[in-house]
Amino acid sequence: MERLIKFLHSIPGVAVVTGLLLAIPLVAMQFTDEVDWSVMDFMVMGVLIFGSGLSYVLITRYLPDLIYKVAFASAIGSTLLLAWVNLAVGLIGGGAHAGNLMYLVVFIVVITGTYLSRFTPSGMERTMLASAFTIVILAIVALLTGMQHYPGSSVGEIIGVNAFFSSIFAVSGLFFRYVAIRQEGTQRG
Repeated sequence: MERLIKFLHSIPGVAVVTGLLLAIPLVAMQFTDEVDWSVMDFMVMGVLIFGSGLSYVLITRYLPDLIYKVAFASAIGSTLLLAWVNLAVGLIGGGAHAGNLMYLVVFIVVITGTYLSRFTPSGMERTMLASAFTIVILAIVALLTGMQHYPGSSVGEIIGVNAFFSSIFAVSGLFFRYVAIRQEGTQRG
């Protein structure tokens, strides 16, 4: 079992997991017309999944604390899910339109905050909470600019989707906060 875990935390392991995850829509396409991915869809999702997995493996390789690893898994998973949902169906409305492009700001906040924090727990906490706050601001902007009138959109949908994503980024920040508090306690004691 330990060898399997070590393999999955390696670059070939990430590639295998990526292939297995991409096999799900490939198999589903054989049985239903509801799943209709193009070659570009597979390429984009392959890059996103592999990049996320590789980031997790490289960042957490030498972290001794399980909660710290969970915090990074939560941060990377939240960011991946935001990208996936936005690319697949859009966060506002029922399809692609310019309103969904404003969520690129969240990715800029995550990337910039992660770089500036140098992966420290307190810095990552601030990055994740800033991302959650950014999503709340984007929801307010969407409502103030009338995006609830887009086809397939409503006030409830905008508030609900943005509340969901804001909360998962906030939970990620709380994981990092927990790690920061534990590290402060260890340094004092």
